[in-house]
Amino acid sequence: MNWTIHQTIMIQHLKVDSVANSSVLQIGTAGSIRSLSNLYNTGGFVESAPQLGASTTNPVSLVPLPPPT
Repeated sequence: MNWTIHQTIMIQHLKVDSVANSSVLQIGTAGSIRSLSNLYNTGGFVESAPQLGASTTNPVSLVPLPPPT
């Protein structure tokens, strides 16, 4: 049995709170979703980044965010 499905999607507003590694955003239907993960060294760095909070001369500054609506 063959199925033919026609679908129209109209998005007026799309809010994405977070995009992280291994995130999937799907709108509509899909026969299959294949995972893909790429890691690029676009800055040409050759050593590891310093540990967070290791330096006392450059404290981490936090940006206050508004409460969620």
